[in-house]
Parts: sequence; structure tokens; C-alpha cells
Amino acid sequence: MLTPGQAGDSPQFRTVLDRIRVPGPVGRPRTRPDAVAADKAYSSKANRAYLRRRRITAVIPEKTDQRANRRNKGSAGGRPVSFDPVRYRRRNTVERLFQKIKTWRGLATRYDKTPQSYEAGLHLRGAIMWLKTLTPTT
Repeated sequence: MLTPGQAGDSPQFRTVLDRIRVPGPVGRPRTRPDAVAADKAYSSKANRAYLRRRRITAVIPEKTDQRANRRNKGSAGGRPVSFDPVRYRRRNTVERLFQKIKTWRGLATRYDKTPQSYEAGLHLRGAIMWLKTLTPTT
């Protein structure tokens, strides 16, 4: 999902998840992943409710202020959110990939004016990264 640079990521949460296709060994791709690992920016009540409705496990840490507000409400604040720190740690693999992609200055700063040329740059960067994995280093 390509948005203007000043747009926040969290409002695009549902749109991105609605576009996800998880390929399997046979048949058509699944539209519901098993889990979503995200950082604290996505820890809103609406995002968690959306994931619960779709029966997707949320691997999102709770913000400190949200935790404090929930505790201040007492029993009316509800249960603490479930969180799997081991699963969350594996999220760094994806974060490192984004950092490798952003080493291309044009992709990091979005010099390209059209979505098509920006997407072409992403494909080109991905192809170069893939080719580097095939080339033995000495």
C-alpha cells in the first residue's frame, strides 16, 4: 500500500491486511494469516478488535499509557493483552529487510513521483538482493 510520505502507517493497517495473500502448497492463497507481528504503533483498540474478528493472533506489545489506563479502570479495564515475546523477536528479520531495501536512497526518500516507478525500484532492489544471495563471496 503506497501512501504519501506524511501519512501514518496505522490507519493503513486494515487495508494492508485485506490485501494479504498467504500461498499454500496447493489451492488458492489464504487471506487470513495465522498471526500479525507489529510494533507498539499498531496497538490500538480498533486494530486489536479487527484482528480478533478475523481470528488472527496479535503479536503486538501494549503501549505503556494503554496499560496504565487499563489498570486505572480496574476490573472494568478488561484483561491484559496476550503477548508472545519469542514470536515478537522474530519480527526483526522483516525490519532488517526493510533497512536493506532503504539503503537505496531513492527508495528511502521516495524520489520517484509515480507509484509505478517506485514499485519498479522496489522490484529492482529485491532482484539485486536476491542475486547477491546466489553469488558466492570470496
